[in-house]
Amino acid sequence: MNMVTLNPDGKLKHGPDKEINDPLTCLSFGLMLVPNLQLRHFFKMMVHYPILTRLNTFLPDLMIQYHKCPQSGCNCDDFDHLEFTKTIEMVGFPGEPRLEIYTSFQGIKKDQQIPIRNYPQALLLDNEIYFGKLKHVVFGDKVDTFEFNTVVTLFEFIDGIVWELSFHVLPQECQLRR
Repeated sequence: MNMVTLNPDGKLKHGPDKEINDPLTCLSFGLMLVPNLQLRHFFKMMVHYPILTRLNTFLPDLMIQYHKCPQSGCNCDDFDHLEFTKTIEMVGFPGEPRLEIYTSFQGIKKDQQIPIRNYPQALLLDNEIYFGKLKHVVFGDKVDTFEFNTVVTLFEFIDGIVWELSFHVLPQECQLRR
């Protein structure tokens, strides 16, 4: 599988030194994170590649929030780090079984998962991001949960983070008319 690396300056690289000019061509590539990568660097990627902000209707509002945040000191002691994970869950048995695949982006303190929905973006930006293991849940049975190393694509990473952070904004499309 082709891989790209997200760097602290927000630039994507293919291999050790080939900078990506058109990020749309590598949305299906696997993503690697450099050590100590922070959520702030995700937003630097959006600044460096503004076309990526068109992937999700929530991204422009998240970018406005990002630009209002301080340049540093935007971390939360409630987390050791932020973690991006994928889950594959077999559901619907007995009955008609189906397979659901989804991502999660949350805070981690020791081994405890902490939802980030109640934390403003200004407390999340300087927290480091890591990839967690893929969780495979068999018919909702937490005992039959297996964990695996996996690959996260650039698109999954962008969409998963934006989905979770979208709870921090209320864009025009979601406001009730008076």
